[in-house]
Amino acid sequence: MQAVVSLPVEDRLQFAVPLKQSLFPDMESCCSLCIGLRSMMLRGVAHSAKDTFTLLLARSQYRNPGLNFPSVWTEVTKRSFLIHSTYTTDTKSREENKKTIESLYRLSVDIKKIRRLKEWVLLQDVAYVKEIADILKEMGADETTVANILERCPEAILHTPTEINSQRTLWQLVCQNENQLIKLIEQFPESFFTTQYHENQKANILFFQELGLKNNIITRFLTSAPSIFYNPVEKNKNVIETLQRNYLSLGGSDANMKIWILKLLSQNPFILLNSSTTIQENLEFLQKNDFSDDEVLQLLSKLKGFIFQLTPTTMQKSMLYSKNVFKCSDQELKQLVLKCPALLYYSVPVLEERLEGLLKEGISVAQIRDTPMVLELTTQIVQYRIKKLSALGYDIKSGTLESLNGTKKDFEVNYGKIQSKKERPIFNPVAPVHIEE
Repeated sequence: MQAVVSLPVEDRLQFAVPLKQSLFPDMESCCSLCIGLRSMMLRGVAHSAKDTFTLLLARSQYRNPGLNFPSVWTEVTKRSFLIHSTYTTDTKSREENKKTIESLYRLSVDIKKIRRLKEWVLLQDVAYVKEIADILKEMGADETTVANILERCPEAILHTPTEINSQRTLWQLVCQNENQLIKLIEQFPESFFTTQYHENQKANILFFQELGLKNNIITRFLTSAPSIFYNPVEKNKNVIETLQRNYLSLGGSDANMKIWILKLLSQNPFILLNSSTTIQENLEFLQKNDFSDDEVLQLLSKLKGFIFQLTPTTMQKSMLYSKNVFKCSDQELKQLVLKCPALLYYSVPVLEERLEGLLKEGISVAQIRDTPMVLELTTQIVQYRIKKLSALGYDIKSGTLESLNGTKKDFEVNYGKIQSKKERPIFNPVAPVHIEE
């Protein structure tokens, strides 16, 4: 994750969000999560900042203890464990496979790195080092690329050539050419070399194509959200059908349904890891809290499906906390939530922390209520922006929070306007013009 940590303050905290509004801007927390979990779902994030939805999901889970996601993580880690346990034996009583070591050495692979990270690979009796390297070279990989791939994912050598060729054929269904394929493998080797769900992967790729997803979106799913392909295709179809049914029941039209579903999936493919029951329960919670059908659709679009990682209990707690802080009625609270969905999806501890950070900077509760979207910003981002504005003489305590609010791009535009105003000379049209004789 060094590629993330080395970014400037603002970029490090709120980077690479190809959407109008970043809903979960706590990047440092995401870094900690990625390092700690080493989840298969997030492999290669440091190599491709474009896969924003993966980071968004990680941030929302880490920063919001109320997310109903433990069962998903359990399933993913269980699958990762099964891959390892298929080969793992007692490392103390076994010796490294000398043939494997020699073959890797000839390919200029850093064997010390493999020993440090995945020594168990070197202990296996059977390995296909040369065969896998040859397949990668056939696809256009040079020696350096082959070495990088095997260093990052040494378990690749434990798969048979037949398995890897089948995987190669499968990924070619959505890749433009083998040049693109080898680049994806280099960035996300674990996604490609996970072969035990091959049939499910194939069925899901065909299903997504029939659904209307473009191949470039499907490749993004394969690399940054590979776990959704491990599900039986019937499970994913069931979730899609549940979303379609609810979209129509909430007043959506048949004409727009396909576009809505595809956009929702593109923004957050992890919706497919939820159960149909969870989706139904969360939608019913919103309706019971007097959100109209149209307002529920608004929230679904604004939250990009992340509402399905929440639970009715945590949403209720967050709404009650906001109601007490802002001292508002149920109707006023509903309008605040529609204006700022962060009040719904952030847990109470996160809201408390951010509110406290704003109050410490001298910002009043009344100001926050007028511009609640400021709660979408982490305390670090708020402090950084206030410092920049203060340097221009802008008093955030007496001014509007609009200049503080928004994405990094939004802030830079507002900052530029304030800066240009400050530097612009005052012109008095009726002042006498002094001309030297």
